[in-house]
Amino acid sequence: MAEQAGTGGHSAICLRLMRVFPRVMRGMRRYQDQTTPQTPAALGPRHVAALEQLRDGALTVGTLAARLGLTLSTVSGVVTGLDRAGFVERSRDQDDRRRTIVQIKPEARTAVEQWLDGAAAPLARVLDRLADDERAAFLKAMDMLEAEFHASDGDASPCPGASEPIGRPQPTVTD
Repeated sequence: MAEQAGTGGHSAICLRLMRVFPRVMRGMRRYQDQTTPQTPAALGPRHVAALEQLRDGALTVGTLAARLGLTLSTVSGVVTGLDRAGFVERSRDQDDRRRTIVQIKPEARTAVEQWLDGAAAPLARVLDRLADDERAAFLKAMDMLEAEFHASDGDASPCPGASEPIGRPQPTVTD
């Protein structure tokens, strides 16, 4: 299983993932667009992501921005769109009047849950076909990839293992 790609020194797995991720993201966006409810405000993937964060309860706009990795002004615009659509309500934090708390409106919760579950349906169907250990490995890899992006913060270094055959364990670097 010692496949190597001939271009740029990246391993075949990295190249395959670099080709697959954009197609998967486009597919997810198209599917989300098809499941988006008709509302007075145009809604998209950022709105889905914000509602997923709010699904478990109210958050300040600042916390929501941090969780989404977006600026406060961008998240304020997302929340405004969700408010116009009738999905969320905003209120002042009683402890700090400068902060705004946003939450899913109780009367909109069923519609929001149906939208979010519908938007995630293709992913759920694929995950359901994986064994528990495969699902755990997939989620671990996604968590590690997200952590890598946060740690490197724009570092364009080559794919780890680019000079090693696929399948060979990589040495562990410790500080």
